[in-house]
Amino acid sequence: MSSAQNDYFQLFALPEQFDIDTRLLEANFRKIQSTSHPDRFVTASAAEKLASMQLATLSNEAYGTLKNTARRAKYLLEKHGIDAVADTNTALPMDFLMQQMEWREQLEDAKAAKDIPGLDQLHHELRTEARALESELADLFDHAKDYATATEVTRKLIFIDKVCTDIQQAIEYLD
Repeated sequence: MSSAQNDYFQLFALPEQFDIDTRLLEANFRKIQSTSHPDRFVTASAAEKLASMQLATLSNEAYGTLKNTARRAKYLLEKHGIDAVADTNTALPMDFLMQQMEWREQLEDAKAAKDIPGLDQLHHELRTEARALESELADLFDHAKDYATATEVTRKLIFIDKVCTDIQQAIEYLD
């Protein structure tokens, strides 16, 4: 497997940037999945079967990373030598830390009260915040090339992504 195939953006023939064409990502992912499907390699050599399986596995991981905006931002930072979630990289503004605690308390209160509409409202509020952060990241990565600020914004987006996942799990549990 070539190094170009290990670069998620090159694998899907996408420019290396935060703001990507998600329809093109989806279409190119399906092409790779189709060409590397095990049914196409029934009579192939063991080496060809292994190569197709490795390509399918890589494309699944790459697709999952580029499709999710928080994971895409983290991946872009890693390509620039920055670990957004390193133990030494934990600083966030005090106002965001206070907001984190409020969101977590709202989540726990709504779960305890089995308040699905409250969970939906909180999810909507967080998705709105996430969209604003995603817009900011597109500017920071694709225009300003300000990776230090992008790191802080990415850490906020990762937190919001995690809380949204927790909300969805709570709703599924309560349904």
